[in-house]
Amino acid sequence: MALKGWEPGTQCIAKCDHKTTKKDELSFHKGDILTIIKVANNKGWYRAKINKTDEEGLISRNNLREREAIRVDPNLSLMPWFHGKISGEDAVRVLQPTEDGLFLVRESIRHPGDYVLCVSTKEEVSHYRVIYKDNKLTIDEENYFFNLIELIEHYMKDACGLITRLTKPKLKEGTKSAAEELSKTGWVLNMQQLTLGEQIGEGEFGGGCLMNSFLIF
Repeated sequence: MALKGWEPGTQCIAKCDHKTTKKDELSFHKGDILTIIKVANNKGWYRAKINKTDEEGLISRNNLREREAIRVDPNLSLMPWFHGKISGEDAVRVLQPTEDGLFLVRESIRHPGDYVLCVSTKEEVSHYRVIYKDNKLTIDEENYFFNLIELIEHYMKDACGLITRLTKPKLKEGTKSAAEELSKTGWVLNMQQLTLGEQIGEGEFGGGCLMNSFLIF
């Protein structure tokens, strides 16, 4: 049974590195995204463009796979490490067995509207209060972030005063990482394009500071 041909505009992902010196044939790297321009012949050859460089040329279908469409899954989350309003004791229980860099974020019960970053090492679980100041989030009042995702990405690169660098998110039961699921199908999630939605709550804590909760879209 013959394979269905790709229509112009179809996006594909390179399955391997391909280097060539043949005239009008494309060289590309594994993982490159290419867009089909037109069918070249009935033997599985197409004219295509590499998205990131705009280079055009001939490619063989054998070296590509079609980029899957995004399928909506209600369990996908941009913040699968966010466990909602749970106590510190529950957070410690969830982070078992303890290991260096395992972490989650929770809403604070003691300080409504506040967040807490819970970080595990092999010996203990430490709790860091995330405060809201000057319209940004901060733990140490030295490093400031626009949202929780940006905060987590920072501490995954550098411990910056935490007991250890964040290395492994503890996913909330029943959720899956949207970034991981999208990357599996060739869709790359650009965190810089995320925007904050409407404020959905606020709480008072500390010296009268207000902490806002946000929806991430």
